[in-house]
Amino acid sequence: MPKPQPEPRSAYKVFRTISTRWMDNDAYGHVNNVIYYSWFDTAVNAYLIEQGVLDIEHGGTIGLVIETQCNYFEPLAFPQNVDAGIRVARLGNSSVRYEVGLFAEGASLTAARGHFIHVYVDRATRRPTPLPQPLKTVLEKLL
Repeated sequence: MPKPQPEPRSAYKVFRTISTRWMDNDAYGHVNNVIYYSWFDTAVNAYLIEQGVLDIEHGGTIGLVIETQCNYFEPLAFPQNVDAGIRVARLGNSSVRYEVGLFAEGASLTAARGHFIHVYVDRATRRPTPLPQPLKTVLEKLL
């Protein structure tokens, strides 16, 4: 397997700017690795909410994370804005592989990039369910 490499902004379909916080830095003076995963969730879920296809309080379908991964290339630190690029790498019947690239504000290559897979389930039964058509339509634009 080839060594993961940083990617350019052009590899991503949409972007969201995220502000770092003082508490994001660890004892080594850069953002702690666990925060990157929080940014993945924030970027994707905020986009879905803005597109009107995710109702976190009352929606009948919710996404559960079943896999996540991240590669780190350059440190990020407070105070710095981060641009999170989003794309969909795979769109299944009830699952989606989201890929997220994190860029220091103004940087041309990812400081980190990773993915997570959501399996969409019925909120009440927690059993996999086909992607609702409005969600599928929004996600197809990110392929």
